[in-house]
Amino acid sequence: MSALFPDAAARRRWDDELTVLLAAARLRVQAGPVRPDIDPAALKAELAAYDFARPGDFGAVLDWSISQLEHGIVHNTHTRYLGLFNPGPSFAAQCADRIVASFNPQLASATTSPAAVAIEAHVARALAARAGLPAGTGGHFCTGGSEANYTALICALVHAEPGYAETGARAFAGPPVFYISADSHLAWIKIAVQAGIGRGGARLVPTDGRGRMSVTALAAAIAADKAAGHVPVMIAATAGTTNAGMIDPLPECAALAGGEKIWFHVDAAWGGGLIASDRLRPLLAGIERADSVTVDAHKWFATTMGCGVFLTPHDGTLRAAFNVAANFMPSQAEADPYVTTVQWSRRFLGLRLFLSLAAAGWEGHAGHVERGIELAALLAGRAEAAGWRVVNDAALAVVCLAPPEGSATVPEIVARVVAGGRAWVSAAAFEGQPVVRACVTHGETTAADIAEAWEALEAARRR
Repeated sequence: MSALFPDAAARRRWDDELTVLLAAARLRVQAGPVRPDIDPAALKAELAAYDFARPGDFGAVLDWSISQLEHGIVHNTHTRYLGLFNPGPSFAAQCADRIVASFNPQLASATTSPAAVAIEAHVARALAARAGLPAGTGGHFCTGGSEANYTALICALVHAEPGYAETGARAFAGPPVFYISADSHLAWIKIAVQAGIGRGGARLVPTDGRGRMSVTALAAAIAADKAAGHVPVMIAATAGTTNAGMIDPLPECAALAGGEKIWFHVDAAWGGGLIASDRLRPLLAGIERADSVTVDAHKWFATTMGCGVFLTPHDGTLRAAFNVAANFMPSQAEADPYVTTVQWSRRFLGLRLFLSLAAAGWEGHAGHVERGIELAALLAGRAEAAGWRVVNDAALAVVCLAPPEGSATVPEIVARVVAGGRAWVSAAAFEGQPVVRACVTHGETTAADIAEAWEALEAARRR
């Protein structure tokens, strides 16, 4: 029997063993601290023993690896993890990962993976339709919001100047620039560098005092740039800011982009989950006018990590941006993802969302989103009753809290909560004010979890 390719009986035994080990670890994680409790020096010493000079005992390595993850990470699978947009993944998505790992399809080509490519395309069209985008809108899965937003900027640059696809930023008559909220996800800065227009190409537009991009400031920035010889190429509005869950004024941004004849993108990496809910979908009014949209399935759609979606009705722009001929590829068909995406070799990501939607439907995902918002409101209500201030007026499941006068500082409060291990929250800023940020991301979080997290916050804020 090979250690790399064991026989069928051994595979079944290890599959069963791994299932048992992971189930036991899941129970211990929920009963333990949300924060890591590993000894870094001990980990370093144990790692040093793995010199890979000779084969090891596979069972022992499985046990060791699970233990390190059990003790050596912040557990976003814990129901009192109220941190960033890293959810406890749905069971369906976890099953999808195991299925995909077993078959290991290569999604560069529809010729080699026709079923996988078709499934992803079907899910992308379903998301686009649910968002109200024009008939025929499609898209593709990617590693996450940063890749999807990068794709949007490349499309915007090609749309503004088709020569960009051949000669890059040199094709423009002046420096190309795009516009984002000052409170947007600043991966946009990295994206500007990747696209070859530099950090200065990302214009940070001031907010309106409520955490949303100021349309007045946006219009003024565009006018000033045009007067200075710069070339505006895109307005990127955020639907669910990282710090506070705010939604930029999408209709107004769309109208401004239309008037300027530039690309309108909506980064709905987190807030895109609202499309599942008939009741909450109107919060995203204006998204249907976008030239492109980012949705992260690994956020509010609760898939496993590394599962973003890029949507656009402009398939021709995608092809102009990314099409390439390669004689070693089996085809160069319209359905081949490698001719319309940043990536080449790629994992079958879309099965995670396909299985989740097929199992729970839009209705199940709507319940998941609506419940998170209700639990966030429960936390906000407890805080306000105790003299804290909720400083963000967000429709999404995030609460930004300013402690009462005489309390410990925000960094002290957050450090104490995290150190205690009962819950996990983060420090952030909203309109220049330090806040404790709590976001409900786990589909199994309960009112009891919120109560325990609240008790930890109240204890931590006392001097």
